[in-house]
Amino acid sequence: MLHIKLMLAILLSLACTANISAAGLQKVSGTTKKIKTQSQTKPSAAPATDVLAPVTAKKLPSQNQTLPPVVDLQTPDTTKPITVPTGPVLIDQIVAVVNNDAITRYELEDRLGIVERQLKKQGTALPDIDMLKKQLLERMITEMLQVQFAKETGIRIDDIQLDKTMQRIAKENKFPSLAEFRAQLEKENVDFKKFREEIRGEIIYARLREREVDSKLVISDGEVDNYLNNQAKLDKGEEFHLAHILIVVPEQASADKIQSTRQRADQALAQLRGGAEFAQVAAGFSDAKDALEGGNLGWRSADRTPAIFLGVLKKMAPGEISPVFRSPNGFHILKLLEKRNKENSVVITQTEARHILIKTSELVSENEAKSRLLIIKQRIEKGADFTKQAKLYSEDGSAAKGGDLGWISPGDTVPEFEAAMNQLEIGQMSGAVQSTFGWHLIQVLDRRNTDVSVKEKKKQAQMAIRAEKSDAAYQDWLRQLRDGATIEYRLEQTL
Repeated sequence: MLHIKLMLAILLSLACTANISAAGLQKVSGTTKKIKTQSQTKPSAAPATDVLAPVTAKKLPSQNQTLPPVVDLQTPDTTKPITVPTGPVLIDQIVAVVNNDAITRYELEDRLGIVERQLKKQGTALPDIDMLKKQLLERMITEMLQVQFAKETGIRIDDIQLDKTMQRIAKENKFPSLAEFRAQLEKENVDFKKFREEIRGEIIYARLREREVDSKLVISDGEVDNYLNNQAKLDKGEEFHLAHILIVVPEQASADKIQSTRQRADQALAQLRGGAEFAQVAAGFSDAKDALEGGNLGWRSADRTPAIFLGVLKKMAPGEISPVFRSPNGFHILKLLEKRNKENSVVITQTEARHILIKTSELVSENEAKSRLLIIKQRIEKGADFTKQAKLYSEDGSAAKGGDLGWISPGDTVPEFEAAMNQLEIGQMSGAVQSTFGWHLIQVLDRRNTDVSVKEKKKQAQMAIRAEKSDAAYQDWLRQLRDGATIEYRLEQTL
């Protein structure tokens, strides 16, 4: 009889805990769940890892999940009292709802643990934890919105493209194979699957930015001339090692919102004036992508530094921190870490090249695009004219000119294209080269060393203006993306 009572009590306990309401108590598997139902069975929580996980959507587990046995009913210990849960057990909570997806407390805590370990590894003091949580939640919301938009508009990164990117990353880190790179990551307790998905997310963000922002930028001749005139007044040999904090002002923000954002910037500056580390304050306050790297912008030459920054830097000595100043993006604080003079390069190596581009899309997979390009290459190798093939099949703006790109200077093309081009001999044709635009077939026609002419200076000016405008336009686009989304915050309820 005692055995029967014990069995009934335990079964009742399991039934009770299996029917916990999913509203605010959803379990995390390390990724974001779709909010589909009000009652779900919860699996046990997975441990946090050392890698920032991208925010992607997953289905919640089935309601009819079979629970494993947890008690040996054949040999109960009758000498100890049995505690039976009498109410719901908190497994997890939702901290934000973004359109139809949710970010859970487990995911936020997992990301927080990763960032804490990252900051400690860098030797950066941790900012206020509640403030850091809010910063991370904003980042996760922005990431989720971009992933949602990418899915809605047909951007897909398949495993083949992802594997090639992983191989390139391994090579850049001096590993002869992806397997050895993976072994090293796992040796450092980095979850390889999460790292891989993080890279997939970075490719998605890059493609979105190129399609929605960079491809729509227009640089006028007047802007180039003004830029060159301003640069002529500066010492072009100067380079600055900078760190910065950016606190974004939302688009069409009210006067009250602008004032509260300014007060937040002033609060950050007050902490810096009080002796706090710049990297610590950047991690807690900055909305810039490099906030968790201490806001470090690296070395920037005067002609690649925004004019509004240069105006502030003129008055600063190495080690000094600027006052708060505003740009179209928001409020900035700069720290001039170092300053140096560098002789300007007079001669550069240019490459004359042409290419054929096959783009990927929702209708054209990575495999199909690559196969089409390789068929074109085979035709050319058998005697077909490169120019005619480019006019017929290339999906680049250069197709009308037979794929001719003219003379290319260092930095004119995306890194994948430039790296492949630089490995080719004059007259040699590449294999299929993948970039964020699609698959390229490249042929080098000639090379030359040339002085930096007026035309080249204008091209460099265009690149500098484009980089500056791109950052501002990208922030505007992200703000618009957020403005069109339904976001519900629940973090305060869980703190």
